[in-house]
Amino acid sequence: VQLVESGGGLVQAGGSLRLSCSASGRSFSLKTMAWYRQAPGKQRELVAAVTTDGSTDYGDSVKGRFTISRDSAKKTVYLQMNSLKPEDTAVYYCNADATICPTIERCWSEDAWGEGTLVTISS
Repeated sequence: VQLVESGGGLVQAGGSLRLSCSASGRSFSLKTMAWYRQAPGKQRELVAAVTTDGSTDYGDSVKGRFTISRDSAKKTVYLQMNSLKPEDTAVYYCNADATICPTIERCWSEDAWGEGTLVTISS
């Protein structure tokens, strides 16, 4: 499964950005999809996650400002980021819990990651 992020860039504090992540591949289905971020010198952290039934979870630092959503038909997950702060500056990574079944008898799970998209918030 390949994940490709888009939508990163440079915005001023208080602005908004919308990230997208599209999945591609053969014979796969997606369970939980999520966004993580990693700022320079810091560990990667969960930003938001969404399950197949639409349940969501957010990191404490983004609650009330970020919204995660998914379009299962398009195999795409979105992250709407509002009221951005300089501390939101990071590389944002898309993550998906995928099940790959090339045949009925053969399936396996894959923890897929995108290459990341840079989000820079200026003060």
